[in-house]
Amino acid sequence: MKAIQVPKTGGVEVLTLVDIPVPQAKPNEAVVKIAAAGVNFIDVYFREGRYPVNPPFILGQEGSGVISEVGSDVKDFKVGDRVAYTGVTGAYAEYQAIPANRLVRVPVGITDRQAAAAMLQGMTAQYLTHSTYPLKKGETALIHAAAGGVGLLLVQMSKNIGARVIATVSTEEKAKLAREAGADEVIFYTTQDFEAETKRLTDGKGVHVIYDGVGQTTFEKDLNVLRPRGYLVLFGASSGPVPPFDLGKLATKGSLFITRPTLVHHIATSEELQQRASDVLNSIASGKLKLRIEYIYPLKDAQKAHRDLEGRKTTGKLLLIP
Repeated sequence: MKAIQVPKTGGVEVLTLVDIPVPQAKPNEAVVKIAAAGVNFIDVYFREGRYPVNPPFILGQEGSGVISEVGSDVKDFKVGDRVAYTGVTGAYAEYQAIPANRLVRVPVGITDRQAAAAMLQGMTAQYLTHSTYPLKKGETALIHAAAGGVGLLLVQMSKNIGARVIATVSTEEKAKLAREAGADEVIFYTTQDFEAETKRLTDGKGVHVIYDGVGQTTFEKDLNVLRPRGYLVLFGASSGPVPPFDLGKLATKGSLFITRPTLVHHIATSEELQQRASDVLNSIASGKLKLRIEYIYPLKDAQKAHRDLEGRKTTGKLLLIP
């Protein structure tokens, strides 16, 4: 089968198309013939070595497809079932062996591409708004990179809850997408000071929560736009890691909270995985949640997909098709 392998960590040039054997299912696994694989910033972190894995390894944390083989201990799935998954490395390939307790069924009304696009980013937005900081009706959230894959979903989920959303974007095109998703106000961080604008839009009170997947370039000002006892939810670092920080500043700025959550700890049990996936996929099927799949690349063009993602050229979701 064809797969994108990382023989050593580094830049996009290390992404290598290889031919390797189709995996065989262990007793607790199912082999999935992959229809689509999601491209995410976490893949960049693995490729660069920020999240250490011993090379060589196949990249990719999210996919969907049809089961082609089941292991002897697998009772809940059968050959031919449509499934999706995230959090198991190796999705940039034609086939992948997945532990059965990490699979979710794809409901009727959801395409393979929608399922692949929804798993990582959809469940990330779901746990951020429902568990990390359970947003409430009437509260105000600041969402950075609001036209990105997670950002657009965060905006929609926040509005479905009844919160006020202030979104930061870089271009007019991205502002249009954020507004269509439901953002109440949009700040252009390229030409406006988001700290000053957020304070103006909140009459100096600040926001209840910031959902920040950007990291280094937004961190310092984030702390200045939270109201007392507000939450900074740092779920990514697309601009680079946050530098060392004196926790004492949290007291002086209003007894603030900072957390750095990841999806893996919010889908650790099969029950929690099924509940979050069901919430996201059913919201898409019912039309409450709209996915934006912007670019679809053949598997061999994984390098281009990574360049586009890192170059901040994209909005919405990127997919690889084996």
